[in-house]
Amino acid sequence: MTTAAAQPPRDRALGRGISTLIPQAATATPAEQAAAVLTAMQSVQVRVGVLQAAVVLLEERVRATSDDAERAAAATTVAMLRTAISQAR
Repeated sequence: MTTAAAQPPRDRALGRGISTLIPQAATATPAEQAAAVLTAMQSVQVRVGVLQAAVVLLEERVRATSDDAERAAAATTVAMLRTAISQAR
């Protein structure tokens, strides 16, 4: 007689699915990580207030960073978030 092996408990930590899509390698830049998050979350519903807070934080990065690639990625993300906010209203 055979029996099914017991399954270990599944880790259901919040965000675990998205975190597997985000590059975790030390060589992944913040811009690459942000791009992966945006791609993974395109169909996820988010409250407008969260998007507005993200815009404020990213606008500060645009002003504060000296890294051109980071500045461009943050500015592009701000534009995308603003579009999402305007479509939600």
